[in-house]
Amino acid sequence: MTTSRIQYLGNLRCEAVHLKSGVSIVTDAPVDNKGKGEAFSPTDLMSTSLGLCMLTIMGIAAEEKNIPMTNIAAEVQKIMGTDPRRVAEIKIKITGDFREWTEREWAIMKKAADTCPVKQSIHPDLITSIEWKQI
Repeated sequence: MTTSRIQYLGNLRCEAVHLKSGVSIVTDAPVDNKGKGEAFSPTDLMSTSLGLCMLTIMGIAAEEKNIPMTNIAAEVQKIMGTDPRRVAEIKIKITGDFREWTEREWAIMKKAADTCPVKQSIHPDLITSIEWKQI
C-alpha cells in the first residue's frame, strides 16, 4: 500500500500527503541550498523523524510497562556535512521529568529510544547522540 503522494509545487517546494489520513506536510529547500527555508526541508524531516520515532517508541514502552512520561519532549539539531552534502550528525536532547523513573525504567526507556526503527535504519556513518535532561 502506498504511504504518501508528493507533488512538486515549484520554487523548490513540495507537498506530501499521507494517503490514509489526508494530512499534508509542505517542505521547502533550506536557505543554505537555494531555498527560502519557510518550512521543513527534507533533511529537517529526516532528522526530526529520529526524535519523533524515539518518543513514539518510548511512549509504547511507557504504556506497556506503566512508566510515567511526564512532560517528555525532544529537541533535534541537524548538522550538515559537505562532499557529499548530507546529514552528517543528528543530536537529540530529550527533556522531561525523569525523577520517578527507577534504574530499571531508565534502562527500558533508553533502550526504547536507542532501538527505534528510524535509528536502526540510519547508516552507521551518520553520527547520532542522545542527551537526557531533567526539567
